[in-house]
Amino acid sequence: MPLQKLSALIDAICSFVICNDSSLRSQPIIFNPDFFVEKLRHEKPEVFTELVVSNITRLIDLPGAELAQLMGEEDPKLPGANSTASGFFRSLMSLKRKEKGVVFGSPLTEEGIAQVSQLIEYLHKNLRAEGLFRVPGNSIRQQILKDALNSGTDIDLDSGEFHSNDVATLLKMFLGELPEPLLTHKHFHAHLKIADLMLFDEKGNKTSTPDKERQIEALQLLFLILPAPNRSLLKLLLDLLYQTAKKQDKNKMSAHNLALMFAPHILWPRNVTANDLQENITKLNNGVTFMIKHSQKLFKAPAYIRECARLHYLGSRAHTSKDDLDLLTSGSKELQPLKSQKRSRLDTCHQEETQQRTEEALKELFRHVNNMPDSAKKKKLIRQFNKHPTALTPGSEVPTSPAPRRTRSRSFSGLIKRKVLGTPVILERKSRDTTPEPERVSKENVHLLQKCGSPAHMSQAKLKTLEGRKEESCRRMRTRLLSKDSSSL
Repeated sequence: MPLQKLSALIDAICSFVICNDSSLRSQPIIFNPDFFVEKLRHEKPEVFTELVVSNITRLIDLPGAELAQLMGEEDPKLPGANSTASGFFRSLMSLKRKEKGVVFGSPLTEEGIAQVSQLIEYLHKNLRAEGLFRVPGNSIRQQILKDALNSGTDIDLDSGEFHSNDVATLLKMFLGELPEPLLTHKHFHAHLKIADLMLFDEKGNKTSTPDKERQIEALQLLFLILPAPNRSLLKLLLDLLYQTAKKQDKNKMSAHNLALMFAPHILWPRNVTANDLQENITKLNNGVTFMIKHSQKLFKAPAYIRECARLHYLGSRAHTSKDDLDLLTSGSKELQPLKSQKRSRLDTCHQEETQQRTEEALKELFRHVNNMPDSAKKKKLIRQFNKHPTALTPGSEVPTSPAPRRTRSRSFSGLIKRKVLGTPVILERKSRDTTPEPERVSKENVHLLQKCGSPAHMSQAKLKTLEGRKEESCRRMRTRLLSKDSSSL
């Protein structure tokens, strides 16, 4: 199919929509597969959270306290929170967050995301800079840019006044000065459990190979219950890091290197050091690496969540988990035989109607052929009808005259030889004629056989009388023929 036709077909399919409101038909329609998911999230957040969390607990094991923290019912218990050590690094970080501005150091809002998105858009155009996000920029230029963002003034980053390293360092600074990490404190323990999802061998033993499918599904669910501003900025950030890692041959920044730069800002709890996290640092860094590599799949709701949200608004009842949908599909399988019976009845009715119409059309065609003047074409058409009497010939309404059988000419001498040679030839003829092929058996022969019965059931007396009659008739024929021959001679 040519490309132009294919694109036209795709445009036609995308623009097709069933709408009863005439005022909306002229408006462009954007199809969002997560429409009902977003609708349920905004209109009934408690129902939506319960739906998502019930499926998260199906994938990862969360004890009661951690589950309560995920649901927001308890304050999160983080590593290092009970520690009495108050080092210089921790006090410095807390002092930095006290300096709140409009954007930097404030809780995340849509206005703050709009300001920071200017930095992300600029970095998308400059991904080839070597050591991006690792090499620090100029502190003076960074302060000028930070003040401009806090004041809400328009910034022309393409003017050449700022370097890509300045912008990248400022983006990390913004994330690090948020009151809580981008992935929130409530989700910290869930991310540790997701990092432990491994495959099982044939014997059911846990292996060291990560179960990527379950990790992606768990992250999809976890991202669904993030606050809306956090989810929006996380999507922009991970997409930027994914595109940066694709250019690692130029910028020397792989997904793992980027995770080392950003894990402390988006996942580590605030006011903790590396000593507080201990063995969890590797899990957290690997978790961020996995997010960067699979970022294009993580912001789509799983299919069963879409179906549950759709059924909540359009179906008879709301289903709360993937298992409920499995039960629904099993119930629909039980109804399939009834549906197939209805379908078969409809198909038979349709076939009968089609057959009736076909027969009527054939009858009309046959009448037309029969009314044609005698010609070679008419004979040919009639022969075609006669070849398929069951499918083409429309019955006995227009009977066709059978072709006359030619009688075989017999010479007088041949007749004398047959009569003189006697009964063996005649009996052989009759035996051949009385055992016809099964294809040529007519109704009259069947009736005669049914009346007379088979020769095996005939009595011996009847056979003797029949033979006597035949011999007598043969003698009479011989005498007549001999008298005729003598008179002619």
